[in-house]
Amino acid sequence: MKKVEIFTDGCCKGNPGPGGYGCILKFEGKVKEITGATKNTTNNIMEMTACIVALEHLKEPCEVNLTTDSQYVIKGITEWIHGWIKKSWVNAARQPVKNKELWQKLHSLNKKHKVSWHWVKGHSGHPENERCDQLANEALTSI
Repeated sequence: MKKVEIFTDGCCKGNPGPGGYGCILKFEGKVKEITGATKNTTNNIMEMTACIVALEHLKEPCEVNLTTDSQYVIKGITEWIHGWIKKSWVNAARQPVKNKELWQKLHSLNKKHKVSWHWVKGHSGHPENERCDQLANEALTSI
């Protein structure tokens, strides 16, 4: 199984408001950067979208180390999602899970690949996280 490193970040100016995302994929010494933006979104949606877009770029099942600065994404995909699925996509407050379609897509991609999820504190000097933040903000200015 091919081993890939992925780094992601999302941003939003206003919440909701215009948002962007940036991703870095590393495989066998090659680096690919991916960006995108949306006119009206939320920060959490951009964080999730970055992960989804990056994983969708993989052409076959891979072993992935995915690093993000989003606790929402990390906790959602590694902890909360199991309860949401058991409770038919209702959260602990008995409300429908926000961003359900994105969680379902991320869950599907997480099962397709062997993903190890890693959290890094944002704006802490982590080189790839800083670059993803820059990519997300640059994408945001394009809309």
